[in-house]
Amino acid sequence: MKKVRLGIIGIGNMGTGHLGNILGRQCPEIEVTAVADINPARLDHARSMVEKARAEHPEIPEIATYSDAMEMIGSGACDAIIVAVPHYDHPRYCIAGLQAGLHVMSEKPAGVYTAQVRELIEEADRHPDLIYALMFNQRTNPFYRKMREIIQSGEMGQLRRSSWMITGWYRPQAYYDSGAWRATWSGEGGGVLLNQCPHNLDLWQWICGMPSKIDAKLHFGKWHDIEVEDDVTAYVEYPNGATGTFITSTGDAPGSNRLEVVMDGGMLICDGGSLLMRKLEMLEPEFSATNKVPFAQPKCQNIQVDCSQAGDNKQHVGVLNAFAGAILRGEPLIADGREGINGLTISNAMHLSAWLGKPVELPLDEQLFKAELMERVKNSRRKENITSIIADTTGTYNP
Repeated sequence: MKKVRLGIIGIGNMGTGHLGNILGRQCPEIEVTAVADINPARLDHARSMVEKARAEHPEIPEIATYSDAMEMIGSGACDAIIVAVPHYDHPRYCIAGLQAGLHVMSEKPAGVYTAQVRELIEEADRHPDLIYALMFNQRTNPFYRKMREIIQSGEMGQLRRSSWMITGWYRPQAYYDSGAWRATWSGEGGGVLLNQCPHNLDLWQWICGMPSKIDAKLHFGKWHDIEVEDDVTAYVEYPNGATGTFITSTGDAPGSNRLEVVMDGGMLICDGGSLLMRKLEMLEPEFSATNKVPFAQPKCQNIQVDCSQAGDNKQHVGVLNAFAGAILRGEPLIADGREGINGLTISNAMHLSAWLGKPVELPLDEQLFKAELMERVKNSRRKENITSIIADTTGTYNP
């Protein structure tokens, strides 16, 4: 196999973006050979994109188009698929792809609830020769990569506190009005946590580790006419006694993006575009144990961290190229699909904590979360396909 023949399921915003990147020759080891979407206009759009690209580069293959994703999966037209449809259907199509012998890449999130994603992971484990990956493109950001590297090296001691203020996800009401499925329990399965923040929640646990307890306050439709959460404040505890906070909203304008991590040896501050290390002369526990001067503080040096060696910030293209490298040569992925359950666990736990009005311990009670979610699905504004979502553990959904 010289190139990966890729099928794209869903030609919405993300599917179109992936198609454009590949047609733009940014992914030299991938060629799109098939697309699927239930909307004929989107299939026409995909065809026109390919025709335009082929006019300049005739070596680009023509594509097969399908109105039924399952038909495309079983067609033999592709070696791998990328699933870019509304959230409930991510596990469904990924499982079908694996069962058909295809490599699969899922857009974020991995699914809506962890019990659903666990079924997908079990299926992936039954196919060790196939690749299951997730589009966690923010993992290519060199500032977050370097932050993780420093923390994992142990040079700054143990984690004490993490705090992420990520309110740069502002959305006006018109955004939510643009699709009947948006911001509904039956359409998306959640709000800012499930739509905008999967990247942040993934990075948070990737950098700082998984918490052991979560206490969250969620506001549902606080800033918009929607039924899901658009404002979140969460407090977490880690197994070593460290604590953390996560604050997000789609109602703040202007918003901010600032991740602070405090350790025994100082702190790291990332604002999304730079990384500052405030490094103590000695670890705080050692200073506190040996210092004899009241009100003294350990000396601190401010260092602007050079992240130039932490990799290129290639985002979606980088994830796709790594996917191809994993298929063709066994190279590392940016994010193995099995890791997607971690950030989703945090998201599910935040929802469950808010619904129950109390802290939630991890491991998460996955069946309790699912039951609580399905109660909200029953009363969702978007009534189509509610029966199938409740009945099918893989969350069958036809947008």
